[in-house]
Amino acid sequence: MRQTTNAIVMIRPVAFRMNEQTAVNNYYQKVLDGLLPSTVNAKAQQEFDAFVEKLRAVGVDVTVIEDTLETDTPDSIFPNNWVSFHENGDVALYPMFAENRRQERREDILDALEEKGFEITNIMDYTSAEEDGIFLEGTGSLLLDRANGKAYCALSPRADEELFIEFCEDFDYAPVIFEAFQTVDGER
Repeated sequence: MRQTTNAIVMIRPVAFRMNEQTAVNNYYQKVLDGLLPSTVNAKAQQEFDAFVEKLRAVGVDVTVIEDTLETDTPDSIFPNNWVSFHENGDVALYPMFAENRRQERREDILDALEEKGFEITNIMDYTSAEEDGIFLEGTGSLLLDRANGKAYCALSPRADEELFIEFCEDFDYAPVIFEAFQTVDGER
């Protein structure tokens, strides 16, 4: 199994900003005083477009999906939290902590990838765990060592141990579970 890919999907921002619902336990998010949300989003779009261009220039096949204003999803540029794609055609859909992030899951994104030739053979949907307050936010919560068949997970409010073990059993990964301490600007 390969560890890397030459094809990625990226969601172009339309309303990118600090997400109040995720900021409660993501200390990297900050309010940018003095900047209008439209200015923050415009800068994010510029950086996004430049990055797509750089990736394509070195041969990466980038599928750009336009985000939508129909839902309030300020973090939608991070689809790795709600979905992962696997070489054998398996797709995992993950339960997410913030209610507005759950709206990021869009069937049209999967359809667009299939139209581009990505074969989806099986969807493992873990999202019902949200009803019980259990979360595992994709590769935002776990690290997949595909070549060696190991998955690493630091337990947190967004990474449930039992669900992680279930994922590992379903996708044939050996689980490596640990706890971590994070301090950002004096906060944990």
